[in-house]
Amino acid sequence: MKSLTFNEKLSRFIVNWFFLMLVWIAFTASFATQELIVGFLATMIISFLSIRLFTCCALAILKPIRIVYMIWYLFIFIVALIKSNLDVARRVLTPSLPINPGIVKFKTKLTTDYSKMVLANSITLTPGTLTVDIIDDTFYIHWIDVKTTDPEKAFTEIAEQFEKILLKIF
Repeated sequence: MKSLTFNEKLSRFIVNWFFLMLVWIAFTASFATQELIVGFLATMIISFLSIRLFTCCALAILKPIRIVYMIWYLFIFIVALIKSNLDVARRVLTPSLPINPGIVKFKTKLTTDYSKMVLANSITLTPGTLTVDIIDDTFYIHWIDVKTTDPEKAFTEIAEQFEKILLKIF
């Protein structure tokens, strides 16, 4: 692993601290002064100790347009999550519905490992699909009801909506 410059370390520290502080505020659900001070110190220490481990991105990730795309991604993900949950629940409650499980593959245009990881986790978190493996730019997905084995059509059904936004973020 290459050695990071001071500016890269500082940039990663700030990004890591920012997101950890957001998580702290979400979990404490408080803006009380003592909560914020403890959160500031705790997340600062954790960010400092984990610069090389958990941070993929520099300050560029916090550009306003990228934050807008992250919020849009979250919205798209929640809609896909609800739709897929309803579909799987319908299949469970109506055993006569046919299922056609199988593994499909498709290629992605995403280039960074982090963006591929976000896509893989988004696919896995939506019921009915599970990311089995990623080899270079090829995803292997277990699908509860394979509608097509054509890689381009499978990509359109499973991942296209996510990838479009991820390409704008990363």
